[in-house]
Amino acid sequence: MPEIVTAAMLVIGDEILSGRTKDKNIGHLADIMTAIGIDLKEVRIVPDEQDEIVAAVNALRARYTYLFTTGGIGPTHDDITADSVAKAFGVPCEYDAKAYGMLEASYAQRGIEFTEARKRMARMPRGADHIDNPVSIAPGFRIGNVHVMAGVPSIFQAMLDNVVPTLKTGTKMLSATVHCPFGEGLVGGPLAEIQKAHPDTIIGSYPKYGEGKFWTELVVRARSEEALEAARKDVEAMVAGLSAAS
Repeated sequence: MPEIVTAAMLVIGDEILSGRTKDKNIGHLADIMTAIGIDLKEVRIVPDEQDEIVAAVNALRARYTYLFTTGGIGPTHDDITADSVAKAFGVPCEYDAKAYGMLEASYAQRGIEFTEARKRMARMPRGADHIDNPVSIAPGFRIGNVHVMAGVPSIFQAMLDNVVPTLKTGTKMLSATVHCPFGEGLVGGPLAEIQKAHPDTIIGSYPKYGEGKFWTELVVRARSEEALEAARKDVEAMVAGLSAAS
């Protein structure tokens, strides 16, 4: 049987929920997970409230192979992700000596005061491992199956690049697209029958509109070439039959 590895994403921040900041990390994580054979199954967005973060972390880390979080690890008072993740795991949140030293040296080199606010970025749950940050030094961290990363897209992407080689990956999902010149209302019934006949596949229909008419993009996904091709042929035969009858 193909190995299935799953993931969830937790986006943390009032600024996302208010619309002040437009999230750019969900799509990037989805692309990377698909490319390496991990199924991103769920994304949640929560405010900067500790109880909400703790509840979401505990629910998602229990349900999926990996949990990735973004946001809330900066220097300000509302950056509470480290404290919240520590609470979820039942461990103290404290200054990490290695992170503290890295940040202290970085600010000294640039002639910038290492303020109490900046020191906050060296705090993480006891027992956590670093996720390197080649962009702005301050590390993310990993504890259990939870990977905690920055919300700034360039930093998140750089951190994720360092995380990916450490992940267990599953069997990649293959896909095939079939163009259908008809709307979903016409193909819904027969498409459902094809899905029943091919339980090892996932068949999606995506309505499109252009040049004054509706059409549908049909996408077949499977973890084996044989299953993919068998379902694809049936979908193509269905489309051909509808075209002949029209």
